[in-house]
Amino acid sequence: MWRTVRPMLLSAVLIVTAMSLFGCGYALVGTASNLPEDIREIYVEPLENATARTQLGQILTQALADELVLRRRFDVVNSPDSADALLRGTVIGFRVRPVTYNAEGLATNFEIEITANMRFQRVPAIGQPEEEAEVIWANARYLFRRDYPVEDAGLDFVERETEAIEETAEEFAETLIIDLLEGF
Repeated sequence: MWRTVRPMLLSAVLIVTAMSLFGCGYALVGTASNLPEDIREIYVEPLENATARTQLGQILTQALADELVLRRRFDVVNSPDSADALLRGTVIGFRVRPVTYNAEGLATNFEIEITANMRFQRVPAIGQPEEEAEVIWANARYLFRRDYPVEDAGLDFVERETEAIEETAEEFAETLIIDLLEGF
């Protein structure tokens, strides 16, 4: 019996291996791209900050530039003059609120919420008004939320909030760039 089962089992393993080598048409999240192939160099314009939270625009801008560099398909350039496309936006909302408390009534988990008006567009041609440049992707109310735990490390609220913003900025940038690349 093993003499007939063994070859069939070996054949099944070989077929499954061959199918996995050829792929099934699916792609990992964040690896696809709906952007035109000619876009290679991107200028990340410093985000405007329309919130009361200082440093928010700078932290998010740096995270977006870092995320684009990680993609390795793009070069982040220092000037819109040398770019194929621009990523720009305004942070229009920022909120931090406690979501869980310990027995002493101290917050142990916070939710951070960032809302931004974001736009990815081609660099305007010479003499072309900026408003007429092709918009490739835009989201006027890009909403990002993340919970973060608070450990009692002797930090005051502002220090904890800044630390949480820096950690959240990485995830904000990652999800925004994935949405931009995949056209969601």
